[in-house]
Amino acid sequence: MSGSLFIIAAPSGAGKSSLVNALLERDSGLNLSVSYSTRAPRAGEVDGKNYHFVSRETFLGMRDRGEFLEYAEVHGNLYGTSKPWIEAQMREGRDILLEIDCQGAAQVKRIFPSAVAIFILPPSMAELERRLRGRGTDSEAVIALRMQAAGEELGRAGGFDYAIINTVFSEALAQLACVVAAARLRIAQVGEREARLFGDLGINL
Repeated sequence: MSGSLFIIAAPSGAGKSSLVNALLERDSGLNLSVSYSTRAPRAGEVDGKNYHFVSRETFLGMRDRGEFLEYAEVHGNLYGTSKPWIEAQMREGRDILLEIDCQGAAQVKRIFPSAVAIFILPPSMAELERRLRGRGTDSEAVIALRMQAAGEELGRAGGFDYAIINTVFSEALAQLACVVAAARLRIAQVGEREARLFGDLGINL
């Protein structure tokens, strides 16, 4: 039996991490894939929970051994998803959520075409910039880079299956939960979970 794979991507500041954390709190059946990263931890971040923080040398060694399902360099830092962990979790029928960037999402989609790709959109570019400034953690130069990157990332939104506009957080969260629920009801997923029932009903997949 294989679980479902969900990909969630968004430009920085769109509210992706907040939505993912809230979704995980209300859905115990989802397991977050913790990415590897070469960037320094931010205040309050915990190694192994937010990211697996590793040196650039360690990361490149893992890459060369083929241990990443996807990897990308974003704002000068490397990020990657553990391939062995994802494959083991899915073999055991667990649903996995990947919170990654657009480059990584495209790589994963090529390997797992059945993965459900969800893009989180800001209500406007002006609101996106306001949210980035509201963090109070980035310099003007970094904000400018993030806004430039956001324009490029939004141009890739057409390659995703679903788009959720994060205007009102509670509404965006409800929509995200609906997408996850619907994906679990795909005929192939139900057929794997209810193989005996499908057999009794004469349903062949």
